Amino acid sequence: MPKTLNIALIGPGKVAHNHARAVLETPDTQLVAIYGRNHARATEFAGKYGIAAYSDIADMVNREKVDVCIVCTPHPAHREVTVAAFEAGANVLVEKPLASSLADCDAMIEAARKANRQLAVVSQRRFYEPCMRMRQAIDEGKIGKPVLGHAQLFGWRSEEYYRSDPWRGSWEHEGGGVLVNQAPHQLDLLLWYMGEMEEVYGVWSNLNHPEIEVDDTAVAVVRFKNGGVGNVIVSNSQKPGLYGKVHIHGQNGASIGVQTDGGSMFIAGMTSIQDAPYNDIWSVPGETDRQSVWKVEDDAVFNSVDSSSHYFARQLADFCQAIQEGRPSLVTGEEGRKVVALFAAIYESTRTKQPVRF
Repeated sequence: MPKTLNIALIGPGKVAHNHARAVLETPDTQLVAIYGRNHARATEFAGKYGIAAYSDIADMVNREKVDVCIVCTPHPAHREVTVAAFEAGANVLVEKPLASSLADCDAMIEAARKANRQLAVVSQRRFYEPCMRMRQAIDEGKIGKPVLGHAQLFGWRSEEYYRSDPWRGSWEHEGGGVLVNQAPHQLDLLLWYMGEMEEVYGVWSNLNHPEIEVDDTAVAVVRFKNGGVGNVIVSNSQKPGLYGKVHIHGQNGASIGVQTDGGSMFIAGMTSIQDAPYNDIWSVPGETDRQSVWKVEDDAVFNSVDSSSHYFARQLADFCQAIQEGRPSLVTGEEGRKVVALFAAIYESTRTKQPVRF
């Protein structure tokens, strides 16, 4: 029988409630504690779930015998609390993105190595059935070498959203805009399917959000080490939100794709997920008639669960099993670093008006 792992949350914000529910759904885990700099908020959160509240990470990990900490703080704070959790002896699962800078990513990865513990980053959309189906098709050679990738996100964030938390919309406290907060899911899928990057040229802009100082839109061209190329276009400027998609085209001419998000974009703690994800493109020879069947099947699964926590739970289960089995999880710290490298390159390319090489 596998050991029951003790789980603690770091940061009592909106997304922490999704993770708390995910722990309750995950076999062989139990939620035991929450840490927060604001002890009153942490205590209020703890009361909702019958767990303990702490204002010191090491004390929490030691007293509660914590196996896994899930980091739910604003992005620039990820490094400090993650390193503290590793030093106390816990494994760490970090909300996306891994961090807002590559220096922070490297410090977190090194802390995991020193502690001989596992680091992973939340990318629950990988666990969507249509996204897994695409990865399997690539692994089985159904499209040949992936040679052209396209990641799109056309969403909307209102002034109310940016004012809902004091850290939103600033370089200092959020670390960036749509690239850092909303687009990492699509960026992660693009890199998961296409592989290592060789060169990035990008630009970012703020089209219609004068109340914030960060990007609400970004466009980039990516050259991959496998010889393939890709395009990124992500934006929070389409009211009330259109869709998020990732499309991959293969060397043999076959194409596969997923609409990860549809309609008004999901906001943790504020809105629900509008549309079930589905494979919106599928021209693999012999499988073109499967699209409609898969959509019905995937809709049924998606609508039978609490989608705001179910896929978090699937990733948490993978992470906990990886710890128990001594294997890497699906979305390691190194995988999370790749997303940060991509959006950092877009920011750098905009600043220098030059491509960034890896």
